[in-house]
Amino acid sequence: MNPIIKVIIPAFNEQDSIGHVINEIPDIVSEIIVVNNNSTDNTEEIARQAGAMVLREERMGYGFACLKGLDYVASQTPTPEIIVFLDGDFSDYPEELTKIVAPIIKDDIDMVIGARDKKLRESGSMTIPQIFGNWLATSLMRLFFGAKFTDLGPFRAIKYNKLLELNMEDKTYGWTVEMQLKAIKRRFTYIEVPVRYKKRIGVSKVSGTIKGAIFAGVKILSWIFKYSFA
Repeated sequence: MNPIIKVIIPAFNEQDSIGHVINEIPDIVSEIIVVNNNSTDNTEEIARQAGAMVLREERMGYGFACLKGLDYVASQTPTPEIIVFLDGDFSDYPEELTKIVAPIIKDDIDMVIGARDKKLRESGSMTIPQIFGNWLATSLMRLFFGAKFTDLGPFRAIKYNKLLELNMEDKTYGWTVEMQLKAIKRRFTYIEVPVRYKKRIGVSKVSGTIKGAIFAGVKILSWIFKYSFA
């Protein structure tokens, strides 16, 4: 029997991209959940027209949006076997979701990270702060925890029951690194799958601004050092 797979997409002002993302998600997904994170454009209407379940989270923050999606998932019956997180900016290739979930389905891996492989990345798709931040964070995780991560890529899949064990709490920029750190601490099995990556539609709310890049960097490093000295 095929596993129940649900996708959570946090979205803030992604009216030009969200429809493309939803339309290219494979049919193996049972439900697409878009969390409108206080958008001021037509993101919500377009997502709903494309067939997604749309939730509203007025508290700004990537983590807030993800937690809102998980609250909804927990209220549904039956609960899914796999949760996939995907950005709404169309920088990832949604059709590669089948690659992301395959190690969980076939090999019983707990968590899969879509690693934005340099050889598969479109030129200019990641900013210098993104590239440096990923290198620094994954290098520190390798140094302190022996982790084998090379990326904090937001396109990822995880067993739902394992995700609940992580007791996720970050409300903003630290969501991805929190998940990876907690998975290491709990000795979850994990693997990275190389994925393609292209220039996003529109301007990034994090790496596209100096303020966003700084806040994201501080939050990521704070999680790493918190667990290093715990």
